[in-house]
Amino acid sequence: MDADTQDVARQLRAALRCSGLSLRGFAAALGTSHSRLSSYLNGTANPSAAFFLRALRQGAALGEANTRGWMTPQSTRQALKDAIAQGDDRWAFKIATQARDQIRAMLAAADEPAAAWETRPASTGDEKWDALLAALVAHEFAASGRTPPAWTEFRAAREWVIPNLLLEEADIREATPDWLAERGIYVAQRDLITA
Repeated sequence: MDADTQDVARQLRAALRCSGLSLRGFAAALGTSHSRLSSYLNGTANPSAAFFLRALRQGAALGEANTRGWMTPQSTRQALKDAIAQGDDRWAFKIATQARDQIRAMLAAADEPAAAWETRPASTGDEKWDALLAALVAHEFAASGRTPPAWTEFRAAREWVIPNLLLEEADIREATPDWLAERGIYVAQRDLITA
């Protein structure tokens, strides 16, 4: 293995360690297979320059987010999955909006690791929650003038109206922001406001 290939492999291994994810987790977050990432890590194949730079940037951002106590796509997905397994949709909704608020804060400050949210989370096991998380992240990236990550294009196959004890379904649909309604997710605007 030549010196350049060794250096690429070394830097990718450092990005993997920094991310705090397993090999499979980091590969999934980067949108590749674990076998392909493994071939880059052991120097039997060379990644494209774009993949290499993305892996370094996102590995560093995940590590920094974890160090600072920020939510990441992976930690948010796990928290959502746990809430869903417990049948606690109210808690799951709070987790999703808390993640949205943290993303907003990260995107507003130049030194925060917002690139962590470019990484692809695994599914929560429930496509409606996957779709809500994707919509919230896409909206925050677009609102900050940044291109939303590719994984945020996900949409659920069915419409979803998130209940509100004080509103009928028709009222919820009417009170839903356009950016959510166009994805088939209906939640009253006031339910999206956090304290």
